[in-house]
Amino acid sequence: MDITVNNEPLQISGSCSISQLFQNHIQINAAGIAVAVNQTVVPKENWDETFISSGDHIILIKATQGG
Repeated sequence: MDITVNNEPLQISGSCSISQLFQNHIQINAAGIAVAVNQTVVPKENWDETFISSGDHIILIKATQGG
């Protein structure tokens, strides 16, 4: 299925939760990351049961310090 992650196309096969997306498809540390699927924020405690659908737009935002 085709999805978009931070405005970059990504093709994944089969069913995939947000947690599986981090583990299997995008090799970044999920610590300090916020996730929005189709402009809706998904709390980290829901990542295991939130599944991605074809055509979804996913935004990953990394928390940083600064002023």
